[in-house]
Amino acid sequence: MKVLVAMSGGVDSSVAAARLAEAGHDVVGVTMKLWGGESDTGCCSVSDVDDARRVAQQLGIRHHVWTFTDDFDRRVVEPYVEAHRVGRTPNPCIECNRHLKFDRMLARAEAVGFEAVATGHHARIVERPDGSRCLARGADAAKDQSYVLYVLGPAQLARTLLPVGELTKDQVRAEADRLGLRTAAKPDSQDVCFITSTAGRAGFLSRRLELHPARVVDDTGREVGELDAVELVTVGQRRGLGLAGGDDARYVVGVDVARRTVRVGSADQLLVSEVVLDQLVWAANASRDSSPRVVDAQCSAHGAPRPATVEVGDGGRTATVRFVQPERRVAVGQSVVLYDGDEVLGGGIVAA
Repeated sequence: MKVLVAMSGGVDSSVAAARLAEAGHDVVGVTMKLWGGESDTGCCSVSDVDDARRVAQQLGIRHHVWTFTDDFDRRVVEPYVEAHRVGRTPNPCIECNRHLKFDRMLARAEAVGFEAVATGHHARIVERPDGSRCLARGADAAKDQSYVLYVLGPAQLARTLLPVGELTKDQVRAEADRLGLRTAAKPDSQDVCFITSTAGRAGFLSRRLELHPARVVDDTGREVGELDAVELVTVGQRRGLGLAGGDDARYVVGVDVARRTVRVGSADQLLVSEVVLDQLVWAANASRDSSPRVVDAQCSAHGAPRPATVEVGDGGRTATVRFVQPERRVAVGQSVVLYDGDEVLGGGIVAA
């Protein structure tokens, strides 16, 4: 099979390419040039492209660089800035997967004759008895990336391979070491590629939108502090609020950008019993009827799944997730992913 492997310059995608080549597939590596600005983190630096190219040479496969900077700006960077402008908390890595890796790249791969694309994500694709495919957690629970891949629908899953999903991270590194790959000991990429470690999120956003000071109030409306930029605050935040010390920790429980007000409260005031999702994506086998369904709901990339029920409403456009026990509020703009055991049923973005 002719397979295009997205090679980020990391160890996981290096081993993904190696495993497919060893299995006899016609493998070509591609590194996506997404961010055209300054970068010293993530997977878009010059050194990452060079690492991917050199690993491809080691494996004896061709390597290309595909430039999607315009699409990345339009689909990921601009929505990221706009989300902060209106007080939402975006997840750019999920949007990159949705619009770039498994849309723009997949379409181009098909257009030039590839039968499938592969990545180094730690997740699995499971084939069900009816022939449909669904996404499932990777073998390494600590490195599982199914949360950021929930946006893959049945059409994408049918043309996607995840060769390292059955391996632990230690096994991936051991295999890279056995093959003598230059990325065997390379640290994992952790950060958003267009946010530099020096300027940070504040520096990036301050060049693209006007930041406004905000007053901090408690649950009675009494002003208890001030912040430099309401656009940089997110629900659940505790650090960086500049509040005087006390016996009880205080967290952000609400952000009102229009009124330039941040509301703080106790940990108990962060708890909610339900959350409403929109921009839904469902697995092929997931029920979309209006009757409640028991699920495990995961509210962050490495958060623990929580028992809940989900009920679809508004003609299938929204879903209400009701937790068995109250859970910490999830910021508007973040994703909640729904599981049946290890299998992803679907997910969506927290609505205002």
